[in-house]
Amino acid sequence: MIYTVTLNPSLDYFAMTGPFEEGRTNRTHDEYIVPGGKGLNVSMVLSRLGTKSKALAFTAGFTGVELRRLLEEEAVETEMIDAGSGFTRINVKINSGRITEFNGAGVVLSETLVERLKKRLSGLQGEDLVVFSGNLPRGAKNSLYRDLMASSKAGVILDTSGEALLTALPLKPFLIKPNDEEIAGLAGKPVESGEELKEEMKRLRAFGAENVMVSLGEKGAVLLSEEGDFFSCTPPKVPAGRPFNTVAAGDSMIAGFIHMYRASGDVEKALRFAVTVGTAAAYSEWLPERDFILELWKQLS
Repeated sequence: MIYTVTLNPSLDYFAMTGPFEEGRTNRTHDEYIVPGGKGLNVSMVLSRLGTKSKALAFTAGFTGVELRRLLEEEAVETEMIDAGSGFTRINVKINSGRITEFNGAGVVLSETLVERLKKRLSGLQGEDLVVFSGNLPRGAKNSLYRDLMASSKAGVILDTSGEALLTALPLKPFLIKPNDEEIAGLAGKPVESGEELKEEMKRLRAFGAENVMVSLGEKGAVLLSEEGDFFSCTPPKVPAGRPFNTVAAGDSMIAGFIHMYRASGDVEKALRFAVTVGTAAAYSEWLPERDFILELWKQLS
């Protein structure tokens, strides 16, 4: 079974505007509310691809109730842990041609809540796969992902950054997916050439990651496999006139990788499908639809 863990989910309010001004009343011309949180995005895209998963998340308040309802509409099986107080955060995404984001703080994770999640994860087995993704919420230690990984026998895909990522690498996650900016942050310097990028990916493998996939935006992605093979993939061409929104592109890449790797066991093919799904997401108003993904996949398959 595939599980996704979202420590700080949200309702994402998207508002489409023209150019806006601070300190003035600005009007939207379109708006919608969708589930938010990196792990939830992975589960929703997997559902659209026909792969089942179960989404684990902390929720609270009236916004938590609405989040569960929206996930049911997306045919995502959920297992929510009630945080008890506060409310599931609301993130505001203003699209004026570029995305400006205001992300809420969300619930504070207590040790009691963390222990409840550890207990749930302790029942997973080696054939299970858990996706941990997102920045750590308020009150969380940098070691939280490491501690959650240690509580379970399941394989792990880890999508986070900074100390939270480095601390967890000795537990040998199956796949990590930093982007190019995060790679530079981990390196502590600009990573400007392909050879420098390879060296940083090798360093992350030496720290414990089995496979390292780096998303490069419009350049596609590269992957260093556990066998030491290096693969790269450029994105498929997208029909003109598509909307542009990169909010969930990285999460969609992970869903694409999981879907194809589970079907084929081939990391190179999984990389190419991940780039396809990520590209489809970047040119969708929200998450990519299956038909659009398969249309683009014809170019890379």
